[in-house]
Amino acid sequence: MESKSVIVALEALAQDHRLAVFRALVQAGRGGLTPTYLGDKLGLPAPTLSFHLAQLKHAGLIAATRDGRSLTYTANYDVMRAVIAFLTENCCAGGSCAVTKPKEKSCEPSARARRRA
Repeated sequence: MESKSVIVALEALAQDHRLAVFRALVQAGRGGLTPTYLGDKLGLPAPTLSFHLAQLKHAGLIAATRDGRSLTYTANYDVMRAVIAFLTENCCAGGSCAVTKPKEKSCEPSARARRRA
C-alpha cells in the first residue's frame, strides 16, 4: 500500500464518529450494518452519518452494497490489513520487539455464535 493511501485512511479514521462507525462495521463482520442501525447504535442523525460514511468509503475503508432499496455497509478488511501492515512494516528496525503479528481471524461468526442466532 502506498503512503498516500495510508494517509487518506488514517485521516478518515482521525475523527470520533468515523472511528466509531468503522469499529462497529469491523465488529459486525461480513454481514455489515444498515445506516439505520448504525445511526441508532451511535446516536447520529442521518445527514451526519451519511457524511461520515462517504468519507470512510472515499478512503476505501468501507463498501456499500444495495439490495433493492436497502443499503448495507461493510468494513473493507483487505484495506484495514494493508494499513496495519504498512504501519508495522520493519517494526523495531527488524529486531525482536513486543509487537506481534495479529492472528488471521475470520470475520464470520463462530459455530457457537451461529447456533445462538
